[in-house]
Amino acid sequence: MKSFYNFLRQLWKKGEYLKERLIKWRKQPVVVRIEKPTRLDRARSLGYKAKQGFVVVRVRVKKGGRTRQLYGRRGRKPSKAGIKKFTPRKSLRWIAEEKAAKKFPNLEVLNSYYVAEDGKYKWFEVIMVDKNHPVIKSDPKINWIAKPQHTRRVFRGLTSAGKRVRVGSS
Repeated sequence: MKSFYNFLRQLWKKGEYLKERLIKWRKQPVVVRIEKPTRLDRARSLGYKAKQGFVVVRVRVKKGGRTRQLYGRRGRKPSKAGIKKFTPRKSLRWIAEEKAAKKFPNLEVLNSYYVAEDGKYKWFEVIMVDKNHPVIKSDPKINWIAKPQHTRRVFRGLTSAGKRVRVGSS
């Protein structure tokens, strides 16, 4: 007998409604707060609870290499300017988490997961927690995020996406 979350996982892998979803998602803003997770099984495994204080945000990130600003001088080859083929030392998932944290500065990023992609964009859903909410402060499983050493943790590489990138660089 399969569990309900296993059933959800299999259903998500089929992706029958994915094309219609992507058409809608492309027209939405880059960072969108959503009512409930698209992949409930994945969100629950990463710490999401359907209670007050938890917020799920869908973030769109452009695929491919990043761009750098061109310096002021003219007459230089673009290939030598450090603009082309510039890849950041961050994953697209970490960039998505940072975008969500900038949009909602009163929330802390708990974790994130991949949702979909097309030829131009990747979408991630970011689980965020309101550390000042009384329900979060009274829950012993999640109230660690309200402590001062966990403020702005996404910008210091303390989420799982940030840790994964930092391990390779040290």
